[in-house]
Amino acid sequence: MPQQLSDHVRLGDDLTSVVILDQTLLPNEVKYLTLREPEEMFEAIRLLRVRGAPAIGICAGYCLAALAQQRRDLPSGEFAAQLHRLSAYLNSSRPTAVNLSWALNRLGRLAHSMADAAPAAVAAALREEAAAIHKEDIAMCRAISEHGLTLIKDGDGILTHCNAGPLATSRYGTALGPLLLGTERGMNFRVFADETRPLLQGARLTAYELDKAGVDVTLICDNMASMAMKNGWVNACFVGCDRVAANGDAANKIGTSGVAILAKHYGIPFYVLGPTSTIDLSCPTGDDIQIELRDPEEIRSKFYVQPMAPAGVKCWNPAFDVTDHTLISGIVTEKGVCRPPYAQSLAALFR
Repeated sequence: MPQQLSDHVRLGDDLTSVVILDQTLLPNEVKYLTLREPEEMFEAIRLLRVRGAPAIGICAGYCLAALAQQRRDLPSGEFAAQLHRLSAYLNSSRPTAVNLSWALNRLGRLAHSMADAAPAAVAAALREEAAAIHKEDIAMCRAISEHGLTLIKDGDGILTHCNAGPLATSRYGTALGPLLLGTERGMNFRVFADETRPLLQGARLTAYELDKAGVDVTLICDNMASMAMKNGWVNACFVGCDRVAANGDAANKIGTSGVAILAKHYGIPFYVLGPTSTIDLSCPTGDDIQIELRDPEEIRSKFYVQPMAPAGVKCWNPAFDVTDHTLISGIVTEKGVCRPPYAQSLAALFR
């Protein structure tokens, strides 16, 4: 089942490549890609072949480790310079999710601390560090799932947006983690999955994962969430996050803030679930989060046999929006559930 696919991002057996499950082809085709060149790695992240903030971080760690292994025979100075350049290149692939820079910076600090070591030794250390990031994420997802499960009860209806399941992380996922863990323990939930236009991660990925796991899932268009809430079908909203600012504002897939506003209107708790690696205390508020703008054709023509809008019409395609902290009932991390005021509760996680 998908929640067992902890190897959908992994280091290649040759140690000089990264193997990923191409998420752009799901649910119709399961295909693994081997990434060896920096340009292939950049493209895989940029085009969402690998996606989800934690999974991007895991992938980036393995990519830098693989590239270091390829260059282990270079002189130390040239090795260090190329590693720095390649890290910056990979980091430029997507700007919003903090896990990308977090993982690359973690490996970069390790490499810097080993400046006097031979490149082969540095490459081996980076490989171990990337594997540690992956292992830590599996443990974090399990802990987040446990904490999130305390917020809901058997039989609840849960609405989710985009995809924050195993495919976006390592094992259980974040927003979907409590639902998958609860299902393993015999609990039953009714999940309403927003399709999540324009890339349909909710339809292609969340519905796929939950259906495979035996969870009662109903796919709805994004503009149907209000009706599901009004009908009394939704007891809580669970979403993931790509970056959380110091004040609790949270960036997630476009459309998330609208769900939070609706939940506030109907008195439904709205929870953000993610590891502490997505919390960026150096970012004061959501206004300081850079929002990625993507190709207009994702709106106009992607997934259609023919374009569904006039060829000359302007399209605005932000990949993320920011949910104001005042709309968030709790932020669930591997260390527990943070409550308002978030400036204090989030900072306390790092003491």
